[in-house]
Amino acid sequence: MRGGNIMNNNNHKNKGGRPSKTIKRNYRLRVACSAIEVTVIKSKARNVQLTVSEFLREAALKSQIVSRQKTLPKEVLTFTARLNHLAANINSMAYKNNRLEDFSLLERATFKSLAGQVKELAQQIKNYIS
Repeated sequence: MRGGNIMNNNNHKNKGGRPSKTIKRNYRLRVACSAIEVTVIKSKARNVQLTVSEFLREAALKSQIVSRQKTLPKEVLTFTARLNHLAANINSMAYKNNRLEDFSLLERATFKSLAGQVKELAQQIKNYIS
């Protein structure tokens, strides 16, 4: 055995430097902030003795954000659908009226029915609210 490295079992030398991390953070995110927001974020990070990256990462991963999307109750969605249907019917009748066409007996009955449906919906909305 010639003189050499006794620890040659690993086939690689220790190059020194910082040891590699288990979880590599090699993805970058860009966040647009105002000057005031940057100042506040840096100050908050400094107060808890974290880097800005650590602070933002912890804030994002450990916080719970309330969704901006509001789900409407089924009753409200049903009302909306009925109102849209009524609006479409009334719009087609108004279009015919604007062309100065006469309404048939069936169309006049439809108007009366639509008026009743609108009144019924208004009453249901009042009942739902109170």
